[in-house]
Amino acid sequence: MSTVRIEPLTAERFEEFYRLVCALAEYERLSPPDDAARQRLYRDGFEHTPPRYEALLAMVDSAACGYCMFFETYSSFRAAPTLFLEDIFVLPQWRFRGVGRAMMRHLARIAVERGCQRMEWLVLDWNEPAHRFYRTIGAERLVQWQLYRLSDDNLARLADESA
Repeated sequence: MSTVRIEPLTAERFEEFYRLVCALAEYERLSPPDDAARQRLYRDGFEHTPPRYEALLAMVDSAACGYCMFFETYSSFRAAPTLFLEDIFVLPQWRFRGVGRAMMRHLARIAVERGCQRMEWLVLDWNEPAHRFYRTIGAERLVQWQLYRLSDDNLARLADESA
């Protein structure tokens, strides 16, 4: 196999990135981002100051075969940043060739360079191949934390409550 290169996402490669995001949506059995979401992805990555997210492309020769999207959060107890991995995805034909490990290694280096004391991400409960992969790189599954989410109408309703 050719060498995997990890490159920052550029505006010129946005369409490749977007196709990979759509492929992840298909893998996760979700609807892909619509055109308005595609426009927001571009704007938030390239026109917003500072960018709302960062992304990397995994390249083999001239083809993008995977991507990851990430941003920093902050831990009050550690008093240090955390690198939060929103997405990591490798096209099926490129899996088990070191692409995912190369992206995770690159992200770990970014986290260390920025003084992050940890990296965190979410994994769908049914995605056993991902769970196995994360265990091989030494990631710990946190069972004591439960994810909560406010979105759409509930988010708007809470925002509109009078004080």
